[in-house]
Amino acid sequence: MHDETATLVARLLSQRWLPRDDAQARKLLLDEAFREELDRRLAGVGLELREHPYSAYIGVAVTRSAERQVFGGSDSWISNTLQLDRDAVALLVVLWALIVLPKRQRQLERQQAEADASQALMFAEAKPISRDASLSPVVAERTLLADFGDRLGGKTRVNFNLGVLSRHGFIVRRKGDLAEGPLLDLVFDYERTARRILDGALGDLLAGLTPRDDVNDNDNDEPLYDELDGGVNDISEDSEVTHDV
Repeated sequence: MHDETATLVARLLSQRWLPRDDAQARKLLLDEAFREELDRRLAGVGLELREHPYSAYIGVAVTRSAERQVFGGSDSWISNTLQLDRDAVALLVVLWALIVLPKRQRQLERQQAEADASQALMFAEAKPISRDASLSPVVAERTLLADFGDRLGGKTRVNFNLGVLSRHGFIVRRKGDLAEGPLLDLVFDYERTARRILDGALGDLLAGLTPRDDVNDNDNDEPLYDELDGGVNDISEDSEVTHDV
């Protein structure tokens, strides 16, 4: 007998993320019994489903109860199992702030505008949350380097780390531009992290910086590093990152 729950768990572990419009992902999000069984299976091995309504993808993460065993098993607490250095994690934080924070604001504004418009309609239906890729801003690599390069290890180090983050599915690199990858919106706990970024030192650095929306503006700029593909593993909550496998 075909075990659909086991199949979905295997796909999440091997592919590391699935789009929300995938047939099994849709069933998971709509079928309560199916979701409960998947949650039970994942919990049995120290994992949990990672999804939220504003993300176009789903993944899995290490549960809080398993964090100490996974990240504290050596002499010191490790921040991630991807072998990301501190400057790579810092770069990931910056990119999340530059791309996901404005995207979320646009999603909320669109949702509110649609809600206001529907109030005038007697039989208006609630519209789903927009996950249109156009809502996600694009960051020019050269701009990122100019604004943050000296704080993130310099040009060579930033180039290398952009390639690493691209391989792990956090970003997509296109002709000198950095766009949102499948796991960028899942890697941080938005509710916990957004306020810390906006109220902390990074908030001052980000003030006045506006990512570009038009990816064609910089077509003539060469990328700082060769484009790479790939997936993701785990990053510790100590660095305010959740644990996508």
